[in-house]
Amino acid sequence: MSTLNPPGPMPHTPRIAILTSHGQPSAPPPPEIHLAAIAAAVQDHLPDWEIRSATLSSRGFLEKAMAEDAVIYPFFMARGWFTANVLPKRLAGWRYRMATPFGMDPALPEMTAKALALELSTRGWDLHATDVLLAAHGSARGPKAAEAAERFAENLRAALPGMRLSTGYVEQSPFIAEAARPLAAPSLCLPFFAQSGAHVREDIPEALEIAGYRGDILPVLGALPDMAALIARAIHRTGTLSDGTV
Repeated sequence: MSTLNPPGPMPHTPRIAILTSHGQPSAPPPPEIHLAAIAAAVQDHLPDWEIRSATLSSRGFLEKAMAEDAVIYPFFMARGWFTANVLPKRLAGWRYRMATPFGMDPALPEMTAKALALELSTRGWDLHATDVLLAAHGSARGPKAAEAAERFAENLRAALPGMRLSTGYVEQSPFIAEAARPLAAPSLCLPFFAQSGAHVREDIPEALEIAGYRGDILPVLGALPDMAALIARAIHRTGTLSDGTV
């Protein structure tokens, strides 16, 4: 007569979260690699989760990464066309929870304010004597992108009272060149973008040059030092909601 050993503990199955961004259709690999690096940084903050990544521009990558009941984290600045239309179509048939897009996280303005205050302090610049231009994407398809940027700007002003902050857009009025033209030194351009794609590398510098802008361009908001922790908190918060599953 044999004695069966008692069963051991059930293996732990981690929750899955997927970071997704638009990517770059003309050259998908670089944004894909960059997003994977961000996912790895977020993973350090969520050891009980499995953090994956996939851009929408890499064909089939999102579908391959997908799993039932995953948390989808849109590394976008607004709840616009891609998050409201493209992502739901790509994920049709799956159960998932959608986190708040990166640019709309309520903690982002305060995090940006701290980084901006440190930048000004390091340069020895007076907050009240420095012009800051928030350079955002905007959209000809609808108001959501600009609304997100303006809401962020309003919250950033509240976090840094007295700051001279204006907004300019790549795809709608007031365009970046128009917004930058009256700015005097010292001034900083803060790109309201998650990643440094073609708009940040090419369109914004070209617009600033046209305007005769004499200030500096800061890194995108997606490069903030505490960005991975912010994303991790958003994923955890979304994963513990009692409802909201699509």
